[in-house]
Amino acid sequence: MRKQTYILFPSHSDGLALEKKLKEKSIKYIISPTPRSLSKCCGISIIIDPELRHLIEEIIEENKDIEVSGIHTIEKKSRNWFK
Repeated sequence: MRKQTYILFPSHSDGLALEKKLKEKSIKYIISPTPRSLSKCCGISIIIDPELRHLIEEIIEENKDIEVSGIHTIEKKSRNWFK
């Protein structure tokens, strides 16, 4: 199993604002639907490398106008569909 860290937002605009900051700093990320196991709300989340969590938290702290609903690291099962 591999770990993925999801950043959840109260609105799409907050997610897009963080995306802009990550692009400026050349930090790799993936925009993804929010997993239902983390939130029942429809919305986007950003997936980052778990090792970058502290760096991302610093960026969020520096940019008080970006609201985050939570940062969660979960284990994802590897699926070997194409063995």
